Amino acid sequence: MDENIKVLLVDDQPLLRMGFRLILEGEADIQIAGEAADGLEALTQTAALHPDVVLMDVRMPNMDGIEATERIAKAHPETKIIILTTFDLDEYAFSGLQAGASAFLLKDVAPEELVSAVRLVASGDAVVAPRVTARLLETYVRNAGQAPASTAAPQRDPLLDDLTPREQEVLRALAEGLSNAEIAHRFFLSEATVKTHVRRILTKLHLRDRVQAVVYAYETGLVIPSQGLDF
Repeated sequence: MDENIKVLLVDDQPLLRMGFRLILEGEADIQIAGEAADGLEALTQTAALHPDVVLMDVRMPNMDGIEATERIAKAHPETKIIILTTFDLDEYAFSGLQAGASAFLLKDVAPEELVSAVRLVASGDAVVAPRVTARLLETYVRNAGQAPASTAAPQRDPLLDDLTPREQEVLRALAEGLSNAEIAHRFFLSEATVKTHVRRILTKLHLRDRVQAVVYAYETGLVIPSQGLDF
């Protein structure tokens, strides 16, 4: 990645793009690489500009943000995507995470939180608003469990057997929204060791990043809603 974090702004509302541009361009380490007004433009711009981070709106004409996120995640796995949504429990936010987004933010996010989120996602080392993300996942899984078709417990993925007991513990901690520092403190490990565990977990489970690991933990039943979560 270049010294500056290159950001692509994707939203069908020019005023919102302008607002995000004004906030992010004020940071010495962040550069606005380009803008797009819909998902199709986002695909074209990502291929041409190779941004480090895409701020992706969900509801747009021609192609929505979910499909654009899925396509970008597959074609450009080095590009991180942040979903922009209006409500923190929006069903589209979870769909975006499933499609390959690294995090989601509310559109009325405070400027300093937006800047911090872009830096964190670009680093690949943290989940934005982990407690909010965990609450979103818990709500989604609980609602799915109430559906009539969902009578059986989630199927355990055989890939979990490839994880060491410590790696399974770290994965559960990730699903709680803990940072590397918090995981290190819980298990009396160094942060460097935790980073190694996280990297091995992602490799063994064929996952894109930490958020995908959280989604995986819920979808496979490794973590049960409300387990370890205190909101």
